[in-house]
Amino acid sequence: MAPRPAWKGYLKLSLVSCAVELTSATDHSEKVSFRVINRKTGNTVRRQYIDSVSGKPVDSDDEVKGYEIGGDEYLLIEEDEIDAVQIESSHTLSIEQFVDRAAIPQIYFDQPYYLSPSDEVSEEAFAVIREAMAKQKKAGIARIVLYRRERPVMIEPFDKGLLLTTLRYDKTVRQPDEIFDGLRKGKLDEELVDLATHIIEKKQATFDPSGFEDRYEEALLELIAAKRKGKKPPVAKPAERPSNVVNLFEALKKSLGEETGSSPGKSEKSPPRGKKPSAAAKSTKKPAAGKAKKSA
Repeated sequence: MAPRPAWKGYLKLSLVSCAVELTSATDHSEKVSFRVINRKTGNTVRRQYIDSVSGKPVDSDDEVKGYEIGGDEYLLIEEDEIDAVQIESSHTLSIEQFVDRAAIPQIYFDQPYYLSPSDEVSEEAFAVIREAMAKQKKAGIARIVLYRRERPVMIEPFDKGLLLTTLRYDKTVRQPDEIFDGLRKGKLDEELVDLATHIIEKKQATFDPSGFEDRYEEALLELIAAKRKGKKPPVAKPAERPSNVVNLFEALKKSLGEETGSSPGKSEKSPPRGKKPSAAAKSTKKPAAGKAKKSA
């Protein structure tokens, strides 16, 4: 069964327009989900709105949205009044400008959607816009009203269609200096960076999303399967938590040995690329066996 479009409207580039539809690029239907159950009866429970003053349940026909205008006073807004609010981006994706995709920081990317023509008449105009964008290697910036919010979006060629990614507003993104401002700046030991670089080189691979599996969901399914069979839930051994590294040089050296399949203790050679050990590196030589046991 084909997924339902999340939005239908028009894609517009200057005076050229075509009918399009937006479909979510992600699927969350296979996640393990739980219902809330009444432990005493075994029945499912449902949520119900309760009047905050009288304490009585509110009938669904009496539920209405309210906008607080001061104190405990609210302005009532009906659903059809909200639906009647229409602006251009409610029905038209008008590309306002084109930018280099790399110029948009990753932190502004939100949700991805597929954008495709919604009828045969629109296919030619859609293909021309897509091909022109691919030729120029540019991404379009537009706006769309989605789920009762206007959102800035980035549109780029993707496969035979277009990929639309909603963007976060600048005011909703924390600036990095709010978090990283307290980090100290200092000159790093070149030997340490060199060892870390070699570890990265050994771990290089081709990106393959098919290799990702939700191991936590698998553990939940094992729990469910065990309980259905009347068995005790499997008790997972807690994963060992890593601790702060005391001797960074030795930790990096050992890590590199594990990645290359060799034992770092077999060789006392200098760090990679023929660089001389720094003072910090020299001070990390292993003590005699007797002393090592004592310090442990």
